[in-house]
Amino acid sequence: MNTIIKQVLFDFGGVIADEGFRSGLFAIARSNNLSPEAFHDDVCRIIAETGYLTGHSDEASFWDLLRREYGLSQTDEDLRNEILSRFVLRPRMLGIADRLRGGGVRVGIISDQTNWLDELDRRDGFFARFDFVFNSFHLHASKHDGALFDVVAMQLGMAPERLLLVDDNAGNTQRAQQRGYAAIFYKDEQNFMGGIQKFFPDIF
Repeated sequence: MNTIIKQVLFDFGGVIADEGFRSGLFAIARSNNLSPEAFHDDVCRIIAETGYLTGHSDEASFWDLLRREYGLSQTDEDLRNEILSRFVLRPRMLGIADRLRGGGVRVGIISDQTNWLDELDRRDGFFARFDFVFNSFHLHASKHDGALFDVVAMQLGMAPERLLLVDDNAGNTQRAQQRGYAAIFYKDEQNFMGGIQKFFPDIF
């Protein structure tokens, strides 16, 4: 077993589950005759700037702002369903987390999510597969500026060098590495397996 890395932190959307936020925003953009890429990038900025991402604002205010800015036609419920319905758990990634846990490695989720992550757990029941869950909405800190990585290391009481991040956002892996974390940039499952096997050859 790896003697340096003690805990593995998985991103949720794009790693543990399909990336519902991006694909949902693309669907919303297309139904409102907007550029999907531009709309996605704008919303990523807005969700951070308004404070909804870090629990400083609420969902209704977020959708109201987007409706005013972009003339969205759907209700709050329709908009959120476009996103939440597209977060589909990846059984093989859950199995990998189980395998690490069975090998004595603590595993967790670290996600730039909102109240949606709790709702998704109530729907799909995946929190129980992990030792801990860190959500930007509750911790009032984000991976976008690196603050969430500092909060997580502090709460775990663990030196960053003993933590491994798995994330599908290259900026997040770079920010984590700048803080001392080990990191795997998740491009696809094959790429990920090659990376995790190097850290845990005795388990995989």
